Amino acid sequence: MNNYFDWSGVLSGAPRAWLISGLLTTAWVTLAGIIIATLFAVLLLGLRLAGGRAGRYFTASWVSIFRNTPLLVQLLFWYFAAWNALPQSWRGFINDDHSWSQLPGGVWWLTPEFLCAAWGLGVFTSAFLVEEIRSGLLAVPKGQTEAALSQGFSEWQLFHTVLLPQGVVNAWQPVVGQYLNLMKLSSLATGIGFAELTSQVRRIESYNAHALGAFAAGTVLYLLLGLAMSGLFTLFAPGKRGLRKPEVQHDR
Repeated sequence: MNNYFDWSGVLSGAPRAWLISGLLTTAWVTLAGIIIATLFAVLLLGLRLAGGRAGRYFTASWVSIFRNTPLLVQLLFWYFAAWNALPQSWRGFINDDHSWSQLPGGVWWLTPEFLCAAWGLGVFTSAFLVEEIRSGLLAVPKGQTEAALSQGFSEWQLFHTVLLPQGVVNAWQPVVGQYLNLMKLSSLATGIGFAELTSQVRRIESYNAHALGAFAAGTVLYLLLGLAMSGLFTLFAPGKRGLRKPEVQHDR
């Protein structure tokens, strides 16, 4: 047992470098996935509110498809099917070496694995964010909508000026939960050969058979990353630091 928990075989030399690389890769793909998920969620919410029946149907179909299929299957689809369906010139450009595509920490983002992982995680999470933020929108007093419309707001102005800011505040904790879940689900990207933290932990296991130590170190790193994310999201939460929810004043 002591041999398996020989930390020198995990926290020194090549294994330590692999753990650091895996942690940084997980952090970067999580950030990319969060950006993609948030953009899609906002677009889908806008489409749902202002796109008429077709917009509501499209959004409902998006949510149903991505929430009811396994993430690993989606990642495999994006990597083996969608990626190979791209034009050869696009794939060649992405596969070429580009010095500008290296992120701090030595993580390369312009690779098929990184792009498919970030895209898959973002699209999957967007389906959950839509419902979380929609619940927050439903909690906005109807009087706010009526007041905005009475003052001549368009549907888009109503959405991004009045409803969305208040809806995000109302749904912030569930939204943060989805972001943290995205970080944890990034471990599934090892299934497409993406060298994130779980992949590097398994690499250490194969390298020196220190399975318990490697997985213990990986677990601690996931925990620390999750706590750091939670702290940042709490620090910069809407409504903090004296910020007020945007409201439309009712005519008296």
